[in-house]
Amino acid sequence: MNEHHQPLHLFEGFGVELEYMIVQRDDLRVLPITDMLIYDEVGAYLSDVEFGDIAWSNELVLHVVELKTNGPADTLKGLESKFQWHVRKINEMLLKYNGMLLPTGAHPLMNPYTDTRLWPHDYNTVYEAYNRIFDCRGHGWANLQSTHLNLPFADDAEFGKLHAAIRVLLPLIPALSASSPILDGKVTGLQDTRLDVYRHNQDRIPAIAGKIIPEAVFTKKEYDEQIFQPIFKAVAPYDTDGILQDEFLNSRGAIARFSRNAIEIRLLDIQESPAADIAVLRAVAGVLQVLVAERWVALRHLKEFKEDMLAGILLDVIREGQQAVVTDPGLLHCFGLRGSGSKTVGEIWQHLIRETPELEDDPAVAYILHTITSRGNLAKRILEATGENPAEQKIQEVYRQLAVCLQKGGIFLHDKPC
Repeated sequence: MNEHHQPLHLFEGFGVELEYMIVQRDDLRVLPITDMLIYDEVGAYLSDVEFGDIAWSNELVLHVVELKTNGPADTLKGLESKFQWHVRKINEMLLKYNGMLLPTGAHPLMNPYTDTRLWPHDYNTVYEAYNRIFDCRGHGWANLQSTHLNLPFADDAEFGKLHAAIRVLLPLIPALSASSPILDGKVTGLQDTRLDVYRHNQDRIPAIAGKIIPEAVFTKKEYDEQIFQPIFKAVAPYDTDGILQDEFLNSRGAIARFSRNAIEIRLLDIQESPAADIAVLRAVAGVLQVLVAERWVALRHLKEFKEDMLAGILLDVIREGQQAVVTDPGLLHCFGLRGSGSKTVGEIWQHLIRETPELEDDPAVAYILHTITSRGNLAKRILEATGENPAEQKIQEVYRQLAVCLQKGGIFLHDKPC
């Protein structure tokens, strides 16, 4: 984002990335053919293929394809239809392989130790370095499909404002986006299992992911001193060729990409359709704009929160979703909830959506967000459909319905077809 252009100011552009798994249509087994998909379209094993506003790219593993905005989009409005067109195009191309795209943050039945194949083409040197150090066959590497939102900043002052706002909102985001309640064929007891395995995938070098919530740093210099340099120092004994000594190594839930003047929010599970993803992203971006504008509290108040406290709330939300409770009056004050006692994260989101008029003014987005805050995030709705102790056949049935929602661009409710 903005690597070769004049940096954009806050909220002047939006970069979106959506990751989908490729599976077999009949039994949902992992299908590692992303390279064949790209080859069928362009006649070469490329890492990135551009189609005007949208591009496709590979990921670490051969069974995941990423759809992304080709550079920053001016607005999030309308992006869902562009992504949806490409979802349908890819599904049509996958028919000859008996394949299709599968949504949600984690495949509920995948065995990552037998099903994982790494991308073998260009950029493979980086992937092999990760694999050598961390063994990328686990769920935390091979089975975690996410949605990323990139937001620009023009200078150090704007970076500080944006990073301060993102840090306080990060712990609450999975309450909307969690979509991974089943792993290894079993209900895990967590609403966001993808995020839980993600936060442990680099335990061998804890500095890389930290506490997922980034440290309270608000300038490029502070970020380099307190985040980048400790990461690079910690990985150096394992990365003697310096392959991973880059800002992409940082695995916090939001990472600063100074090379392109953007912060990338990475902790959202992917939803059942682009329409749902863009609605969630519009809620996140809308609330961040309100926070940066200091409508409820001054910027200095947003900067007061240390990562330990915020990380504690994040762990509650990973487990309980919208039922997690926030008791800290200072944090509630940040969101315009003064003197109101404790609130569930679901209640906080209902308030935040009401306080962001552009969300309520768009009927399609308002419907999706109302569904999420009234019927539950996708993880909760999946469990309503499967039950708490589902057989493999039931899991396959429900996830095939989710694949239908992805193809149709609908919203998943177990008692209502997409």
